[in-house]
Amino acid sequence: MTTPHDTPPGPPSPADTPRPVKAAREGMTGPGVEHGSPTYAIVRLMAGLLLMTVGTASMYVGMVGLKPVAMEFGISRSLGSLPYALFMVGYGLGGIAMGRLADRFGILVPLLIGTIAVPVGLYLAGVSESFWQYLLSLAVLAGLFGSSVTFSPVVADISHWFTARRGFALSLVISGTYLAGAIWPPIMQGLFDAVGWREALKWVALISFVTMLPLSLLFWRKPAHMVGAHDGPRAVRFTRPLGLKPNFLQGAVCCAGIGCCVAMSMPQVHIVSYASDLGFAAQRGAEMLSLMLGFGIVSRLISGWISDRIGGLKTLLLGSALQGAVLASFLGADSLTSLYIISACFGLSQGGVVPSYAVIIRTYFPPAEAGGRIGLALLFTIMGMAFGGFLAGVLYDLTGSYTVSFINALAFNVMNFSIVGFLLLRARRHSALVT
Repeated sequence: MTTPHDTPPGPPSPADTPRPVKAAREGMTGPGVEHGSPTYAIVRLMAGLLLMTVGTASMYVGMVGLKPVAMEFGISRSLGSLPYALFMVGYGLGGIAMGRLADRFGILVPLLIGTIAVPVGLYLAGVSESFWQYLLSLAVLAGLFGSSVTFSPVVADISHWFTARRGFALSLVISGTYLAGAIWPPIMQGLFDAVGWREALKWVALISFVTMLPLSLLFWRKPAHMVGAHDGPRAVRFTRPLGLKPNFLQGAVCCAGIGCCVAMSMPQVHIVSYASDLGFAAQRGAEMLSLMLGFGIVSRLISGWISDRIGGLKTLLLGSALQGAVLASFLGADSLTSLYIISACFGLSQGGVVPSYAVIIRTYFPPAEAGGRIGLALLFTIMGMAFGGFLAGVLYDLTGSYTVSFINALAFNVMNFSIVGFLLLRARRHSALVT
């Protein structure tokens, strides 16, 4: 029996996701139907977007609070950077654990855990008497058990409620990370300036709790595959996705995630410094970063629309090719106008890359494994961003120029393109063999 949440029976097409027309022929009447209710699927989607936007507020505490916290506890800037770094580690690892918890019990359980952990972690950080208490409150409570539930588990959950427009839905919900980056830093800075960082964290904790709790309760329904609407024959196609062992495919997707995000991190992390090295004010570099993130939201929505028509693999390959081309153009840019234009183009090229991984996982793996596998794939994209930014800085220190850093980013981008190209060839070959 075909459920309204997943692709129709049979092997995946070369496009690797069903098209809207095909979904309509299979009896789907809306963008994401739960027992005939497309409205609820849309409400769930918007709740997921808001949860991701609010639930990741604690990610920016380490950034905005670096200087005042370092001054109060009398520590160096490098040590003061640890809360953000360890928060991201917890954020990524927690996504896998909470994703698997959601796979087994439904997403409401991890969401309620996160709804408690985020505000408690922020509050304890605000009243901490030592730097290590502050660090553990953010990394373990706010990160590992808190904000992590609002990323990959939410993405996996939303994937169960949309079929014909799954790519667009996932791109929209993942845009919550960009919205959080646009909204929370200025809010936090204003609170830090007005009442101090300790009181500010208490206010953010309160805001997080009173918004996350009602939003989480909207996720009380379980998707069809968890309430007995199973589709036995379809499980066969998940045993050898693309003719590969499932864990081999998962590993390839994770390696591709490292490649694209090491490349992606170079401009995002170092654009302000790069602009300054070229003789422009740091404010101009900040504006370039803002352009990247702003156009990244546009890119995510467009890429989601595209993936619904050509599939996650092809969309990822397209994004990788465009990202590589724009990265190369940075090497020849030395005017303010050209850097603004290239920064906007970079945002348009890379913003839709990460959602494609979730689309690919949902296409080639069983719905019951979505939370853990999407969490693992997104963990490697986070690791790629962290490692790429650090590596670019190391190469700059060694050479005194960002030229080698850009070349290194291009090399990792080629790695990503090659892996995705291989998977796409396997998809075409596998489709030919089974048809």
